[in-house]
Amino acid sequence: MSKARNLTQKIIAQHLVSGKMTPGSEIGLKIDQTLTQDATGTMACLQFEAIGIPRVRTELSVSYVDHNTLQTGFRNPDDHRYLRTIAAKYGMVFSPAGTGICHQLHLENFARPGKTLIGSDSHTPTAGGVGSLAIGAGGLSVALAMAGMPYMLPMPKVVRVLLTGELKGWASAKDVILHLLGLLTVKGGVGKVMEFAGPGVATLSVPERATITNMGAELGATTSIFPSDAQTKKFLSRMGRPEDFTALAADPKAGYDEEVVIDLSAIEPLAAAPHMPDRMVRIKDLDGMRVDQAAIGSCTNSSYTDLKATAELLKGRRINPATDLLIAPGSKQVLKLLTAEGLLDPLLDAGARILECACGPCIGIGGSPVSKGVCARTFNRNFEGRSGTQDAQVYLVSPLTAAQAALNGKFTDPATWGTPPKKAELPKKAPSIRQLFVFPPADGSTVEVLRGPNIAALERFAALPEKIEGQIALKVGDNITTDHIMPAGAQIMALRSNIPAISEHVFTKVDPQFVSRIKALGGGFILGGENYGQGSSREHAALAPRHLGVKAVIVKSLARIHRANLVNFGILPLLLVNKDDYETLAQGAQLSIAARDIQPGKPVEVLVNASAKIRVTNDLTAQELEIIQSGGLLNTVRAPKG
Repeated sequence: MSKARNLTQKIIAQHLVSGKMTPGSEIGLKIDQTLTQDATGTMACLQFEAIGIPRVRTELSVSYVDHNTLQTGFRNPDDHRYLRTIAAKYGMVFSPAGTGICHQLHLENFARPGKTLIGSDSHTPTAGGVGSLAIGAGGLSVALAMAGMPYMLPMPKVVRVLLTGELKGWASAKDVILHLLGLLTVKGGVGKVMEFAGPGVATLSVPERATITNMGAELGATTSIFPSDAQTKKFLSRMGRPEDFTALAADPKAGYDEEVVIDLSAIEPLAAAPHMPDRMVRIKDLDGMRVDQAAIGSCTNSSYTDLKATAELLKGRRINPATDLLIAPGSKQVLKLLTAEGLLDPLLDAGARILECACGPCIGIGGSPVSKGVCARTFNRNFEGRSGTQDAQVYLVSPLTAAQAALNGKFTDPATWGTPPKKAELPKKAPSIRQLFVFPPADGSTVEVLRGPNIAALERFAALPEKIEGQIALKVGDNITTDHIMPAGAQIMALRSNIPAISEHVFTKVDPQFVSRIKALGGGFILGGENYGQGSSREHAALAPRHLGVKAVIVKSLARIHRANLVNFGILPLLLVNKDDYETLAQGAQLSIAARDIQPGKPVEVLVNASAKIRVTNDLTAQELEIIQSGGLLNTVRAPKG
């Protein structure tokens, strides 16, 4: 009789191409589906073209436009045209700007239980809400998967998150994941899959589950996943695709590497305080704090059920005149549902601004708060400056909490909120918007790919030299995010397909002199603390530093996706053997490393200022080291035969 397996192990075993399912060892997975979005997908498509495959080789690849939808100037619309034509040529489904947010749309239309999905967005695990093994990755990794190549990653540990009880009162799914972040921190899920189980699972709808799996990315987790059960069947049926349902669950006696127990009935309304998603506080402890802006939306909380609950709460009421309320539905399907049920009127009459079905304020594309503004946002990240206002104080909350803050103009104790709205349910048949997707022709060989002047050719990087030398061009602390490295926002994100142009903005929010300094130095090193590179999957946070001549990052620990992106673009990810050496190393120190001596998992000496020595190591596989030595993954890839 075969060994009992948990749900994660079952799906991995069915898709295993190479490696052994031993935590930490490298495995290769066959990928069924991919998704890209315009902020990262333009580069991913350029990379796919460079690989030389005539058509995508996945079961499904979808190109969404949801990030850079602000069309000021030619850059974003040119990128959208490029994505539309390249999708037609190579066999991808295309989702035009305004159709919705990639993760909400994928959940509604394409995600399937038991399928593997990787996406060039860190919140791809949203699809884990229907039992899909969905993983965020860098654009190049997604391009390779589109070419039919396996996705390589360390075999994760599997954590059983045992849910008991049932949510009560004003508590919501958002509060569940905020509670978990408070328990485990933003690096508590690194190298792990959070697999939800227990009797509490059956009480959560798929939209609630998707909120939880979406923000599992903030734990640093490889992914998060729920079983596929009666709730999943109901959701898929109401989305008009009952044939996509497959029941999936862990074996009764399956083993796990770790376990966390959460009593849903004990959860209360929570917030993540500025400027990190794990700074968990109770809403009642914020009682009386003014709120200048509330925003409901993003891939975390823009579902029909989220917005229906908001509309029911706002019905017949008016928001505080000193507080702005922004609402961005996650898809046109959500918008159609709200319209059909007369639920837009309560939002409009209350004074809310209805935004486009897109990411918008979550990534600093419009909707920026006032200077020093306090914001209650239903988003997944509250990193400093991410809102578009550098000194804003952003609290991450549930839609109900955000709506209450908008009504009252301040945070108030949930004990004063009265009777909560009835839990929202999807109608038995949701309106389809599948006709809005552009499906590719059977043969795209004659399609012309249209490129605007902002789309720059891919750079070819040189192989790793035998010795790497240079100065520490920048020293940073713990929890440096990809937003710190490569800021978002309307002006910068419009440059995503032009690496020389976007490179001018690397680390500008941390040190405005960084770019000019590293150019003058002719390259160099970055020194960082714990959890370097957490946050978004944006590979530009590795690709742009590589363009500027960053040769290696030397840190205490690394976030998973950013580490993979560093490898993909030929930057050495090095770990301090003695973390106390971080204190002795200063910006401007001259370093020399015999790169030829670097071996997988082995320490090597670094000469500091021609006299002192420290030791660094790595957690690279032999294949990853070979990729770095060749100058990056694209240099090692050739078009497969056949």
